[in-house]
Amino acid sequence: MARRIRMAIALGMGAAAAAVIWSRLRPYGLPWDLMAICILPAAGTIASTVLHLSEVFSATTHRCTAPGCSFRIRTTGVDAAEHRRWQETAAAHPEHRLPRSV
Repeated sequence: MARRIRMAIALGMGAAAAAVIWSRLRPYGLPWDLMAICILPAAGTIASTVLHLSEVFSATTHRCTAPGCSFRIRTTGVDAAEHRRWQETAAAHPEHRLPRSV
């Protein structure tokens, strides 16, 4: 249910962005196909970005407990038993990775 709400909000923000872009380009008398080429990619990108950000902030991250290991698992929409299982999996994974140096 929460995912559907996030999806609706993201699509609404994309539609709002499309309406703003359309209202700013309308006085120039562009043909409909050129107007669509300007509006649709921007609206889709905004909707996709909003959906991605909402999922990032609603996700739970489980990290390896070994010192210096950068292994992590990110989950969304799991129940308590599955949450605990992923937490144990992150703590007991066989390959411990050190963070990359830049």
